[in-house]
Amino acid sequence: MRSKEARSGGVGLERSCKRPGAGWIASTRPVDGVELFRAGFAGEAYQKHRHDTYAVGLTDWGVQIFDYRGAARVSTPGRVIVLYPDEVHDGRAGTEEGFEYRIVYVAPSHLVEALRVLRGRPYPLPFVGEAVVTNARLSQAVEGAFRAPLESLAVDSLVVELAGGLMAGERGGGRPTIPQRIDVPVIERARQFLDAERARVVHSTELESVTGLTRYDLARQFRIMFGTSPYRYLLMRRLDFARERIHRQRPLVEVAGDAGFADQAHFTRAFKSAFGLTPARYRMLRAGPKCLA
Repeated sequence: MRSKEARSGGVGLERSCKRPGAGWIASTRPVDGVELFRAGFAGEAYQKHRHDTYAVGLTDWGVQIFDYRGAARVSTPGRVIVLYPDEVHDGRAGTEEGFEYRIVYVAPSHLVEALRVLRGRPYPLPFVGEAVVTNARLSQAVEGAFRAPLESLAVDSLVVELAGGLMAGERGGGRPTIPQRIDVPVIERARQFLDAERARVVHSTELESVTGLTRYDLARQFRIMFGTSPYRYLLMRRLDFARERIHRQRPLVEVAGDAGFADQAHFTRAFKSAFGLTPARYRMLRAGPKCLA
């Protein structure tokens, strides 16, 4: 069966093979800041990369190894993986048999709002000290995400559950609230502007005009709110835009131009840095393996 894009957690993410073989990936379209992703690999899966979303996943089968924050991490079936935004990591199999996993990518902006509701005040992005944990709340949230259709109301509940699980798993049991110097509405306005201009390069002067902040104060506040810089946030939106076109089978040179990259080589470097795969390999893996009867 060919691995393909799905519109829900239960449709299009299934797989008929019991071994990952050469590798495969399947994902949903993002819905309200959440994307479901499932994959299987033998050997190396991803080279070093970083993305600007939270990643909360479960190892389903085999041994999953990745380097993260200066150490090799090992996950086995049932363990929860938690990756903070903009942290460099890679991925590989721990045994010759390979591994399979499910993961939920959630936009920090949506977690920020859920955390504000749960805490009754602005709250910084939670940081879970251990990348591989046993956390029943997060495990149940991921399991539930893949059992039901990825619809708007389901996403709302999922984000709240993930926010609660991340807060519970924070090292030290909590962190201080966002300093008063963070102008939440202004930084949110900057994020919305970047979302709207996601297919081109945005200049610092534009964000200064939109927010009334200096570019340096904006960069500081934006990172506290969303865990990454305005530059990285926009780059990832441009790459998400590019992925949508790859899913539609558009030629890669055309995709690069549509996403505002100067040339295909620049696009390939940026894509590989963000996802650990070249655009061509990403497209191939989405086609899925040829499984033997």
